[in-house]
Amino acid sequence: MPVILLLFIGVPIIEIVLFIEVGDWIGLWPTVATILITAFIGTALVRAQGLAVLAQARQDMDTGKPPVKAALTGVCLLVAGALLLTPGFLTDALGFMLLIPPVRMMLGALLVTRLVKSGSFQFHSAGFAGGAGGASAGPRGSAGPTGPAGPGPIIDGEFETVDDPTAGGNGAQPDRAPELASTPSSDRERQS
Repeated sequence: MPVILLLFIGVPIIEIVLFIEVGDWIGLWPTVATILITAFIGTALVRAQGLAVLAQARQDMDTGKPPVKAALTGVCLLVAGALLLTPGFLTDALGFMLLIPPVRMMLGALLVTRLVKSGSFQFHSAGFAGGAGGASAGPRGSAGPTGPAGPGPIIDGEFETVDDPTAGGNGAQPDRAPELASTPSSDRERQS
């Protein structure tokens, strides 16, 4: 049986058993209150850590480093948030475990190791090459004297559409090519 099917069947059964056991131990309303409190606390923690990860990813990109660690942390926080919002003690425990940075790093190392061994993992770092002295120019632009680090410099500009005065100012394009453009036929006419 696929693992996903086992999770969809097994996790709800485990959660129901835990609800019954905890409800017998502390009562119905304290059990419900515990589930709601863990959801609110988990959401607040995921939000705070998510904003910190977003700031770290921006800082990594500004300094020219690929934000791999921040991306992995973001995925773990997304899964943690989903688990913490799902009612249940098992899902809450798993979600809170994903909020612990050493657990995330261990999970990330395990995941990368498995992906590398399977051969389905590729990493491209175009645009994040280091420049002179280890400095980097970021995801775009030149890395300095060592050569281009990305597709090239970004040029910001503005343009304005100007009507041709020979067309009467109505925005229509003339039937002939502009005088500045040199075509092979006009070059031959000038030579003869």
